[in-house]
Amino acid sequence: MSRTVAIGIQDFGDLIRKNYFYIDKTAFIKEWWESGDSVTLITRPRRFGKTLNMSMVEHFFSVQYAGQESLFEGLAVWKEKAYRELQGTYPVISLSFANIKESNYQTARKKICQLLANLYTQNAFLLDSGILHETDINYFQRVSENMDDADATLALYQLSSFLCRYYGKKVIILLDEYDTPMQEAYVNGYWRELTAFTRSLFNSSLKTNPWLERAIMTGITRVSRESVFSDLNNLKVVTTTSEEYAVSFGFTEEEVFTAMEEYGCGKEKETVRRWYDGFVFGPHRDIYNPWSVLNFLDTGKCLTYWANTSSNSLVGKLIREGDRKIKMDFEELLRGGCLLCPVDEQIVYDQLDSNDSAIWSLLLASGYLKVLDYEREDRIEEGREPLYRLTLTNYEVKRMFDSMVRGWFQPAGADYNDFVKALLLGDLDAMNVYMNRVASQIFSYFDVGRGEAGGTPERFYHGFVLGILVDLQNRYVITSNRESGFGRYDVMIEPRNSGDDAMILEFKVLNPRREKTLEDTARNALEQIETKNYEAYLLGRGIPKEQIRKYGFAFQGKTVLIEGS
Repeated sequence: MSRTVAIGIQDFGDLIRKNYFYIDKTAFIKEWWESGDSVTLITRPRRFGKTLNMSMVEHFFSVQYAGQESLFEGLAVWKEKAYRELQGTYPVISLSFANIKESNYQTARKKICQLLANLYTQNAFLLDSGILHETDINYFQRVSENMDDADATLALYQLSSFLCRYYGKKVIILLDEYDTPMQEAYVNGYWRELTAFTRSLFNSSLKTNPWLERAIMTGITRVSRESVFSDLNNLKVVTTTSEEYAVSFGFTEEEVFTAMEEYGCGKEKETVRRWYDGFVFGPHRDIYNPWSVLNFLDTGKCLTYWANTSSNSLVGKLIREGDRKIKMDFEELLRGGCLLCPVDEQIVYDQLDSNDSAIWSLLLASGYLKVLDYEREDRIEEGREPLYRLTLTNYEVKRMFDSMVRGWFQPAGADYNDFVKALLLGDLDAMNVYMNRVASQIFSYFDVGRGEAGGTPERFYHGFVLGILVDLQNRYVITSNRESGFGRYDVMIEPRNSGDDAMILEFKVLNPRREKTLEDTARNALEQIETKNYEAYLLGRGIPKEQIRKYGFAFQGKTVLIEGS
């Protein structure tokens, strides 16, 4: 009989005691312990078993779980006597920042202080232990959600001291999802305040802490050393490109296929591979998304489980508000293509507004992109960064992005759909009516934080291109800003079926120095299509001239005029 697949269980002890489905990852304990590293930062995409593995480490080492050897019997770590004797022998401090998702610094700081205060409450027995001095007791009692920065940033340091004195052994510190509040701080505009606070907390806890035995931190990204870890020279960073712990997070193909046989769905292997494979950790190119695999085993259906587990607000913000090049590269990814760019595994949040490669590096670290290959060092000019070839990780991620783009047009959903229908029918009057409604409702949405809508129309119409790309990609090949004839067109819609018309769309903003009306601007757009001979590519593809429609879009603020020929 197959084991129960319990969705969302992140407590290792609960999972094992109830004999729920579990893939043995306890070899991680041995690999980590034998590494000898003082502080280990491990980055993996969300829902890849980070929290469960941290719970596993806590259950193995913590004195709170001494005598619970049965949890590990039959698992990989229990094979060696030396590790059987380690179980339950260390004081462990464990906390998670996973729920610190606040819109302002004051609330985020308060919640971090609440977590620290909870640790002190859990160890309140120390007050009656006789090992604390009067000054220690005074400090202990000051720890609260309202404590000042000096007390807050020393809280883990001081607790380490107290526990070490009580148990006679140095402590292990486990900090899960360390970067969750940092992503929220970037999105909500309090990045510098939060990083200053956490830098002091991490420095006292992880570097200048003489009572620290070892520590593990997990997160999605490796935040730049200058931002948070400038004082931590004892930090071992393990990213998705590192060889260490490559199969400790996520499922290998062998593990997935064995599980599928257990649950009687072995015939679906190729479908599951298309949906959930594609993650590359170190030398292993067959890592599967565990959250989606578990949900598939539970339901028997391939759906976008992982992509829908939490907010994609940061990803959406960066692409939606990005410049023309960001949107063009994203169009290529949605079509199943690739992009070439340098990758920096140290995420510099301050650069996300101005550095394209920083955005793609963030999407790579977050699991939305994967590396197909990269330039070898001996083939790179001195002083230049190697280029990586990136593509969407798998079909589930593509589905997620398709849904995200549709969501951008949700405020104008009915009008947008009617515009697309009118475009396909060639109904110019209806195109004008619906396009003006769409522009009125979503123009500012694409330009959030970028000034007046009328001043940055490129962000709107490239967002618009993404929208029609999602809805028409099965019937048309849609490209933008490509060479044809004597220049670069704005948008080309090429039919996949010989009976459908092709379309060329050119966008222009009214220039008062050269044009008096939107009609002048629209005619200039049409004239540019003709003089630049943008139809050359389509004619070369065998599409008859009479099946090529041309449209000039003229913008003035949120007003649009479309002329056709």
